[in-house]
Amino acid sequence: MDVARLLARASDLAARAPDPVVFARVGLGAMVFLAGVHKLLAPGAWALYVTDWLAPWLVVSPVTFMLVNGVLEVGFGAAILADRWTSFAAGVAAVSLSATVGYLALVAVLEGGLFVDVLVRDVGLAALAWAVTVDALR
Repeated sequence: MDVARLLARASDLAARAPDPVVFARVGLGAMVFLAGVHKLLAPGAWALYVTDWLAPWLVVSPVTFMLVNGVLEVGFGAAILADRWTSFAAGVAAVSLSATVGYLALVAVLEGGLFVDVLVRDVGLAALAWAVTVDALR
């Protein structure tokens, strides 16, 4: 099969596919939901992202902080997946991920590149969350 035919078939499939924002919303909702579930199952793994200088600023232990976040993320992720209160739930995810990006950038600078891999990923997730939020508000 030549490239032109392959591209034509791909174009035909894309024309019948759901709106791209559906993929974005489902992807964001699944990520938030699954992150929440994992925080409930393994809060200690997530607590490792709390640096020694941040821990005193938390009103609870890092593990408790992750458990509370896990409960919230399960709820917000489910709302995004169900397309209910999407602008609010995606907005919370967007603000949270943006704050996380800021925190991770600060850690990367102060701690010699620590968590840069997570920072790079979360930049994209924050942008995804903002895109879903803006679409839901329209």
